[in-house]
Amino acid sequence: MKVLLLVNPFSSSVTARTRVVIRKALAGDHEVELVETARRGHATRLAQGAAADGLDVVVCLGGDGTVNETANGLAGTDTALGVLPGGSTNVFARTIGLPNDPVESTALLLEALDIHSIRRIGLGSVNGRYYCFHVGMGYDAALVEQVEKRSGLKRWAGHPLFMYAGLTTWFKHYDTKHPHFKVTYPDGEQVGDGYFAVCANTNPYTYIGNKPFDIAPEATLDNGLAMVTVRSLRVDRILRVIFRAIQGGGALAKDPAVHYRYDVESLVVEGIGDKPFPYQVDGDYLGDIARLELRHVPDIMDLVMPVTPA
Repeated sequence: MKVLLLVNPFSSSVTARTRVVIRKALAGDHEVELVETARRGHATRLAQGAAADGLDVVVCLGGDGTVNETANGLAGTDTALGVLPGGSTNVFARTIGLPNDPVESTALLLEALDIHSIRRIGLGSVNGRYYCFHVGMGYDAALVEQVEKRSGLKRWAGHPLFMYAGLTTWFKHYDTKHPHFKVTYPDGEQVGDGYFAVCANTNPYTYIGNKPFDIAPEATLDNGLAMVTVRSLRVDRILRVIFRAIQGGGALAKDPAVHYRYDVESLVVEGIGDKPFPYQVDGDYLGDIARLELRHVPDIMDLVMPVTPA
């Protein structure tokens, strides 16, 4: 196969040695070209170019943000996406069954390529941008913004940085007393008091160490989106929400502070009084916005799937 190895050299787990080892492994059976990203959006353009040139696979070595950009370049083409974990959390790579080590994941990727384990999957779309696993709105996105302001620490601090950002966001950077947005579904149902929401294309939402944060078990690559809207950020209620997410098994959907719908084809999120609210896509903070249109786009991208998931 003709393979483009697309590397984000700034991702948390990417090293010079890792790049060399992975390229050598892929080149054993495939024609491989390696390129590195240099700025935001670069991966999308490189992936688009690979698809236009008729390459078979683009293997993305980077974090979830780089995977998202690569997916946006490949959606709607016949060039498949292969994922290797290179970031701090690697939600999408681990969701599809890869270990959190890029070299170990390369062995599973090669196994999948050998037997052409490639399937057509659906993606989410938010205001025309595709996403692989989720869009976060409200408090979640405000937390990601604070993490990105300290992005230089992600390689070394990891989960402690997220915990610190969560606390500073709560106390300093987000209004936890008043709702920020409303959610409207095609059938007319409306949730008018959203503080924090996640629109998921897959599950889990993230990982805390090796523990999945299980908020939407019905969200899979085979069906529509799942929308989790948290309707209160009162301390006792949010602690209960966190506990149920860690508990998993659909416990979160039963919480009275949560509105949950799954297998949704589309929905709209609007700021209360047209006031903008923060949002993030696949872990990348994209700013504040007053309206989001989200939908599920089935059978839009080929994905290399591990045969024997970790």
